[in-house]
Amino acid sequence: MTLERWLRVITGVLILITLALAFYFEDDFWLIITAILSFNLFQSGLTNWCPIIATLKVLGLDKKG
Repeated sequence: MTLERWLRVITGVLILITLALAFYFEDDFWLIITAILSFNLFQSGLTNWCPIIATLKVLGLDKKG
């Protein structure tokens, strides 16, 4: 998988998890984390830089295939 696909998968899963936790615990704290993740995805689309991508490169997942 490409880095962009990894970014979408990881961010999507984290957003779904935080939404489920917000619903289950009825706590707005989890929605703040959801907003941070969403904003990070938005800014990475504009600036072409994302901390998750940098982390994935360090882990060696930047190989094609």
